[in-house]
Amino acid sequence: MNERKNLIKFILSELKPKGPIFTPFNIITAPIILVGLIIIAIRFLKGLGVITHSSQELPWGLLIGFNVMTGIPWAGGAFCMAFVVYVMHFEKYKPVVRSAILWGLLSYTFYAGALVIDLGRWWNSLNPFIGNKFGFQSVLWLIAFHFLLYTICAFLEFAPIIAEWLSLEKIRKLLHSIRIPVVILGVTLSTLHQSGIGALTLMAKSKIHPLWWSEYTPVLFFLESIFGGMAMIILIESLMYRTLPHRIPEEIHGNYPSIFIGLAKGCAGTLFAYLTLKLSVFIHVRGWNYIISKIGGWYLVEFIGFGFLPLIILLLGIKRENLGLIRIAALMILIGILMFRLSYIFIAYKWYLPWGEKHFATWMEIWVVVAIILIQIWILRWIVNRMPVYVIEQEE
Repeated sequence: MNERKNLIKFILSELKPKGPIFTPFNIITAPIILVGLIIIAIRFLKGLGVITHSSQELPWGLLIGFNVMTGIPWAGGAFCMAFVVYVMHFEKYKPVVRSAILWGLLSYTFYAGALVIDLGRWWNSLNPFIGNKFGFQSVLWLIAFHFLLYTICAFLEFAPIIAEWLSLEKIRKLLHSIRIPVVILGVTLSTLHQSGIGALTLMAKSKIHPLWWSEYTPVLFFLESIFGGMAMIILIESLMYRTLPHRIPEEIHGNYPSIFIGLAKGCAGTLFAYLTLKLSVFIHVRGWNYIISKIGGWYLVEFIGFGFLPLIILLLGIKRENLGLIRIAALMILIGILMFRLSYIFIAYKWYLPWGEKHFATWMEIWVVVAIILIQIWILRWIVNRMPVYVIEQEE
């Protein structure tokens, strides 16, 4: 009984703010989050059409384009790092594996969860999970079900950290004992649903511009989740190093240059494979026939400006051991994935429509997306300030 009281008392004490409340970041972001929550409430009270220009003809908007199409590959670092550290036993990356899993867990929780906002009949979103109207032959069903299963896997991977924070040693040991099969299941699920998002485009061949449609799109989407996930880890860890240095032990500080260069090498190798495959597809579909148009010019901006250029910068950063160049390349890679994925929604899909008939994101959609990102950052900061995220776990 005393242990339970002490645990509750500890949790309540941890809910208190740590550090000043009225910081510039808090003052700027709190109103944005508040307005975003109000817009979400309006959406559920008055319907989806109040906040978006989406229609039956153009059903996907920014909420799906960013939260699912972009946010999920950005979270790919979680399954990559879990596999590299816990299965392949690359001890070098242990200092960042916990934060990578945390970012992945939060991303899937918020981005996959935000998918409900963009569903017209959102109350039907539970159907795939409760046995009502299973669509076993549906790619979208596979993605939805795998989102749920992987979120559970990510939670189980992070749960030992929560148990360690609460000093629940028996539970921590139990969770630690099942970690390897959970990680393997998580990697398998990630491989399937990351490529599955790309498989959605295969069914709309006649509606997607030839420069963006390919039978290899699922493979391209999966590769994006690998180098995009590693690029996100580089940026997240860089921000943590600058904003929360007191939470990162000195021995981890000293390992950062080596870790970043190693991540950059993995990122560069995967990005090279991705660009090689994409170039092969471009040649196969005779892409040069479409380049002279405006939409072809936009494709070149994505392909060269945010594909080959960051690869060159990444290779220079690795060769010179320049972390600044590596961070610039990582940021460009993430922007490139954002552009490529949003192009499916706003440019490549039904590309033959007159420009005036295309739909674009409303200010409310943009506001909600920004608010969701900021909420995720707030929770990330709260967890890092309290839980042993930056602790090098010892082998048992």
